[in-house]
Amino acid sequence: MSEKNSVETIIEKHEASGKYFNVNGINCFALDQGSGEAVLCLHGVPTSSFLYRKIVPAIAEKGFRGVAIDFPGLGFSDRPEDFDYSFSSFAKFGAEAAKSLGLDKYHLLIHDVGGPVGFALAAENPDKVLSITILNTWIDGVNFKKPWPMRPFEKPVLGEIELASLIHPTWQIMFNKMGVNDSSGIPKNEINAYIDILKRNDGGDAFLKLMRNFDDSTEFRSLCYKAVQDVPYPVQAIWGADDPFLTLERYGQEIKKVAGLAKIHELSSRHFLQEEKPMEIVEKIEEIIQVSKQMLPR
Repeated sequence: MSEKNSVETIIEKHEASGKYFNVNGINCFALDQGSGEAVLCLHGVPTSSFLYRKIVPAIAEKGFRGVAIDFPGLGFSDRPEDFDYSFSSFAKFGAEAAKSLGLDKYHLLIHDVGGPVGFALAAENPDKVLSITILNTWIDGVNFKKPWPMRPFEKPVLGEIELASLIHPTWQIMFNKMGVNDSSGIPKNEINAYIDILKRNDGGDAFLKLMRNFDDSTEFRSLCYKAVQDVPYPVQAIWGADDPFLTLERYGQEIKKVAGLAKIHELSSRHFLQEEKPMEIVEKIEEIIQVSKQMLPR
């Protein structure tokens, strides 16, 4: 294995491409490239800003500022034992992170767990939001059912056993089954890097806390709906149409209905469409930025 393609080197390169910053005493990491109107990218599980490593520079090349933060407990950000690993807490953290990074207003790009977190962030900070681009996620937490590969993590003991079994070979299988349609263009050690980043420092303990803390209350659902209904900014949804778990038929159509969208932009990919279709996503972001400028005069 060439040293330049080792998992360790890939992770080091990712870390070197970003920066650290402080949010209320928590040392946090972000990819932050470009200038101009900002696109704040929120990741889900079991990922981090690493999932946006192709998106952020592409946004910067379009003349905007791409920012992908690592939530506490994930990626390179601190993993405090006493942090509140809930969606509401993450939403507050996201708003504070944006403030710490000097983002006065921003376009949101949200995915997976970053979906409900992003909806809550937008609902609580509507004056900061210029647009929302939704990737495979959910909005109705009351009726949401975790995909079966994620369910063991919510159970004590079983979750720890499942996490221990999540190693490079098993992750490669999962990634290919649920993540992308064609992984031939993605180096295997880039795929492996997700697991090493997930388990760094705490072995994945913070990840388990988050997996056991999903908000399924009607109050939180109402907050999420507020982010996409009767809002002054544009909203769009882009979907990896072949996602076997957060399916277009159920979760995509649910978001379309709740947000009153005319259509969903479908891409030939699965759950991790940022890996396969980064440029198609960025093109749609560029389009919604232009729409936002018409709706919200700068």
